[in-house]
Amino acid sequence: MPEVSFTVKWPDGEIEKCYSPSTVILNFLEVGKSYPVQDFVKLSNDGLELASQRVMEKYGFRCTSADSQISRIVTAAKSFKPEETVTCICMK
Repeated sequence: MPEVSFTVKWPDGEIEKCYSPSTVILNFLEVGKSYPVQDFVKLSNDGLELASQRVMEKYGFRCTSADSQISRIVTAAKSFKPEETVTCICMK
């Protein structure tokens, strides 16, 4: 299953490299696009959840790395106002 790394810039300027076990995340986020924090959390959560489900279908277990990534995104997002923006700066 192809993996995707995606790099985001948080509202405070911090750059974070994120991980998805599936290319399905490409259907949820777009390079160069900025998202309100609340939207970014929802989109990344939806994409990573679907990616983890695909791992489950193929291998019989969820992707713990995707679950951990969701948790890190949710935790980081709590530091910002919902209307502040997160920018997806790279996907590969």
